[in-house]
Amino acid sequence: MTIIQAVILGLVQGLGEFLPISSSAHLILIPWFFGFSAGGIDFDLALHMGTLVAVTIYFWRDLLGLATEGLTKGTRSPMGRLAWGIVLGTLPGVAAGFLLEDWIDERFRANYLMIGVLLAVMGVILYLVDRGGRKNRSLEDFTVMDGFWMGIGQTFALIPGFSRSGTSITAGLLLGLKREAAARASFLLGWPIILGGGLLHLKDIDPSMLTSAFWTGIIVSAVSGYLVIAFLMDYLRRGSFFVFAAYRVVLAAITIFVALLGLR
Repeated sequence: MTIIQAVILGLVQGLGEFLPISSSAHLILIPWFFGFSAGGIDFDLALHMGTLVAVTIYFWRDLLGLATEGLTKGTRSPMGRLAWGIVLGTLPGVAAGFLLEDWIDERFRANYLMIGVLLAVMGVILYLVDRGGRKNRSLEDFTVMDGFWMGIGQTFALIPGFSRSGTSITAGLLLGLKREAAARASFLLGWPIILGGGLLHLKDIDPSMLTSAFWTGIIVSAVSGYLVIAFLMDYLRRGSFFVFAAYRVVLAAITIFVALLGLR
């Protein structure tokens, strides 16, 4: 893998991890579209560690508050309820990862037509839920069970095309959370899953992969991920998810067209 390819994939990960457009689908489709070798599942996980750095830096105060209030106040404070909601919401993703990750990877990673279909389906669902949701609850109203249901949504992210942030944000909107609150809860909910996945697969990384391109991809994903979080948290104070839903549908149409005609 060249430095330029690593930069491209790092940007794709940084953009796709936090925008509800599916980073895993993009990490598969971009190399397929443009004819260069994909980094593989281990490199994808390394890029996820870059975005973990981004979310840690951006939300360090929240993470510190979650740890302290979750332990000292339990569910008696809003931050404590969010903390224990994240703990409960992480469990479905951990169970699904252990049981289904390899099975899903074998069946979906090179199934470009299915990825295209799922991009479109999730885009339509995101648009409809965003348009019809109440959006009248803040994180002050967050409950432990909200975390569980958002965690259930997050498990679908194992399948390329769904999007971890997209499914968990959609679940938050269904629960009546405001857009910004749903996004913040989604990003915090993803922190332990990304950390755990990275640590679990750390032993599988071949030392020969630790090239300048490898580290460049991680740095680019961290920097671009941080900028995307800052953009999205500001944008959602006044904007909707329509633009992301529309992008998903357009990308889905291109993917399905290319896959059906065998152009790649």
